[in-house]
Amino acid sequence: MDLWVLARFVHVVGAAFWVGGQLLLALVVMPLARRQLDSEIRHHLMAAAGRRFARLTLAVALPLQIGTGIALAAHNSVTWASLAEPGYGRTLAAKLGLLTIAMMFAAGHGIAAAKGHRSMSRALSAAGLACSAGVILLATALAG
Repeated sequence: MDLWVLARFVHVVGAAFWVGGQLLLALVVMPLARRQLDSEIRHHLMAAAGRRFARLTLAVALPLQIGTGIALAAHNSVTWASLAEPGYGRTLAAKLGLLTIAMMFAAGHGIAAAKGHRSMSRALSAAGLACSAGVILLATALAG
């Protein structure tokens, strides 16, 4: 096993944490909380879970993603100019653009949730999750 296999592994684990965490909260925890907890307790539980997930994402997953992403791009001789070229470069540029949009939706979701704007929070969460899935799809295309 070489360093680049390890870097790719860490990159994939970070992506799995990020998208898997979103899916777990949206598809498992939230529906159960809606059915089994009263509104006040559910609100506090989901807010605490969201804050913890955000802290772990910002403190651990995102720095690992950025660090390994930059290292892998350098290893694959990606340049700023190559991001405009067909194939790998444009796919990577699209992935980075969609990742930026997903992170903006995630930030907006956190702000809306903190201010109690539940419908806006849900919409931003769904949009962010859709973008996250798109990031994974593009990442899969890059690996092939």
